[in-house]
Amino acid sequence: MLARRTLLGTAGASLATVSLINQASAAADKPKAMPGEYIPRGVDGRLRRLATLDLESQQDFTLGFRQMHSRAVRTASGEMFARALAARGIDPATPITRDQLREIVEAEPAINLASKTWLANQQITWKTLQDHFHKYADVYLTEMEMADKTGPGKLELNPALKIPDSAKHEIHIQPGGYVGDPFAGHIYHYGTNSFYAATVGYNEQDQIQQGMAERLPLPKDGKVKRILDMGCGTGQLTLMLKERFPDAEVWGVDAGGPMVRYAHMRANSLGNGTNFAQRMAEDTKFPDNYFDIVTSYLLHHEVPGEDTRKIVDEARRVTRPGGVYYPIDFVSGGTKMIPNQMYGRWWDHRWNNEVWSFEYHAVDFNGEIAKRGFNLEKNAKAVLPGFGIRHAVKA
Repeated sequence: MLARRTLLGTAGASLATVSLINQASAAADKPKAMPGEYIPRGVDGRLRRLATLDLESQQDFTLGFRQMHSRAVRTASGEMFARALAARGIDPATPITRDQLREIVEAEPAINLASKTWLANQQITWKTLQDHFHKYADVYLTEMEMADKTGPGKLELNPALKIPDSAKHEIHIQPGGYVGDPFAGHIYHYGTNSFYAATVGYNEQDQIQQGMAERLPLPKDGKVKRILDMGCGTGQLTLMLKERFPDAEVWGVDAGGPMVRYAHMRANSLGNGTNFAQRMAEDTKFPDNYFDIVTSYLLHHEVPGEDTRKIVDEARRVTRPGGVYYPIDFVSGGTKMIPNQMYGRWWDHRWNNEVWSFEYHAVDFNGEIAKRGFNLEKNAKAVLPGFGIRHAVKA
């Protein structure tokens, strides 16, 4: 048990005070959102209202800034980059190296100003959330403690788990990353909601993950009794898989204890019987041939290339013959990139702290899967545009 007053200080609010607005919001009787449909946070408990109007206002401001930045500032910086290429006589269709890209960008102050404003907004987004959850640490820790041993789903925490240094970095510059802050799940859920709203569409009701779960391919025999979501984070996809297959045994595993703890609490509040465990994706502890479907969402570009290979080995071990392996992540398998591609990849690596992004993109992901006893399905479709197609069936 966390020594929460020692760790985070004493908070003065009561659980009832901070939870009141969430209870009222969760009571609203609204239909489940469809992909792309905007239903504000707090409608049915999937993304609860933030506890204070000040915090909601701060998050709405940083979201609005992010949207403006995506549509205007990033567009303008892209045009500046194109002019910088032309001024240097660089063909935009010819691959360049990371060092060449860095040399171009570092000489263009306007491009770096665009990156700096994005970074500052990202930092404010995280800081306002972290400050709130730490200020009311007793309230939120008590809420999680109350949920830890309740159902309908199971929760397994492993404080003794040896977490590799590669998993401790602050992904997306989130303070503490996914393993170093007791409120990593809370912070991640609300912070990434801002990501989605500014880039691919609203996700207050897990619309993106709902669409993924609905499109996930099934074994040819149609049998789906057990499902594993590797690197599940806050369990948004995991919960949607349980909703699609309510009679199945569904597990989400993640190295981040705070992430699965938050996921479990959220699942319970929704009456969703998903199970969560703090385990490594490359060592899930499940029996051989246990799952009918094994999937993951944006796991592999967050781990070293060698870990990707280990995770695929583990997926093969726990997937039953005829079962489906469908890891959802970006297109990979290329180190040579044209300037625009290299700029986007380098920018994400440099400013968004995607430490392993370049290493991931150098891995022939489909080839590694095919080497490990899986048959890749032909004519398979990706669940989202821009994502790689890895619909594999265990031989």
